[in-house]
Amino acid sequence: MLFWLKVAHIAAVAVWFTGLLLLLRLFATRRRGGREARPDFFDPVANRLFFRVATPAGVLAIALGMSLIPGAQSGAWLLAKLCLVALVVLVHLWSGAHLHALGKGRARGRVLPAVLGWTPLLLLLAIAALTGAKPRTLGDLPPPGAGASAEADHGSGSSLPDAGSSSRSRWP
Repeated sequence: MLFWLKVAHIAAVAVWFTGLLLLLRLFATRRRGGREARPDFFDPVANRLFFRVATPAGVLAIALGMSLIPGAQSGAWLLAKLCLVALVVLVHLWSGAHLHALGKGRARGRVLPAVLGWTPLLLLLAIAALTGAKPRTLGDLPPPGAGASAEADHGSGSSLPDAGSSSRSRWP
């Protein structure tokens, strides 16, 4: 069962990111002009891509991912991955807001769509790297549970060292 949940999650993520990449490429093509920029082509294609492909796939990917969290290895990678997923959700929401503004005839800037064009791919690569490597710690952060075990060692409540203990502290 767990295997099929992972397969469904990966498939939903692939469809979601493909939809986001295509939608952001459509925004760039519309900005440049041409056949794809005409409203009779752009509006139905972009709306269908956002509302019928990317959004359902994103909701499914997040739901399946949340169902996989209880069985995941603990570590800093999971927190970092969830932060990256939050960034993907923000890109998705921005794409929807930009699509809505274009539908109302109010183009919202020219720089941000160009900058965000390759963001989903970079986020996907970062998420895949974190998921594959699963580092227990990131940088100088201690691994999960290190603070709890050190606290248990010093949990006597007294801040003064025992007379029989060495004067050297265990803390660096």
